[in-house]
Amino acid sequence: MTDSPINHDQQVEADAVATGSADHAAAPVDSASAGSAGAGAAGDFGDLPAVDPAAAVAPDSVTNPAGLHPDTTLAAERLHDLQRLNAEYVNYKRRVDRDRPLIQERAIADVLEALLPVLDDIQGARDHGDLTDGPFAAIADKLESTLTRFGFERFGAVGEAFDPERHEALMHLPDAELPADAETTTVVQVLQPGYRAGTKVIRPARVAVADPS
Repeated sequence: MTDSPINHDQQVEADAVATGSADHAAAPVDSASAGSAGAGAAGDFGDLPAVDPAAAVAPDSVTNPAGLHPDTTLAAERLHDLQRLNAEYVNYKRRVDRDRPLIQERAIADVLEALLPVLDDIQGARDHGDLTDGPFAAIADKLESTLTRFGFERFGAVGEAFDPERHEALMHLPDAELPADAETTTVVQVLQPGYRAGTKVIRPARVAVADPS
């Protein structure tokens, strides 16, 4: 029997409704499949090791917490080095300026110490009356006056109060005659004069001393 037009239309509508229902019924399955596919994709990345956020900081930020440009950091380092070198130079200059007089005085003392035998011979000749006149006397006087410009001074004389920083007592003469106003140990004989350059004693005067009674 041939279906009527009305029955045919109803059949088409029923088929469409059935098809739509089947599509809606299949939708959850597709969503689950999609979820499974997404989980699989996530699983592919999940195989990588975990990243520590602290370790993910850029290398420049680790060495340069402020995040400055490398050129800025390098310029700051060079400035620090320059300031340090400048401070070292200033300290060196101050030390040199402070020590310059001491070095000069030590150099003069070394020269005078080397000349002590000559100076002793000159003084010995003068004490014996051999430098009263003549060219050698003029040379000796000129030498001593030249050394005087560098702080050279001869010291040690009879009648001086004994000073252990300036005198070296080689003999004690209890019966020696002392000045009337002597109140302490006194130099009564100069065996060798002392020499100094400025405030530095090159050699103490070697003397004989006596004590007041």
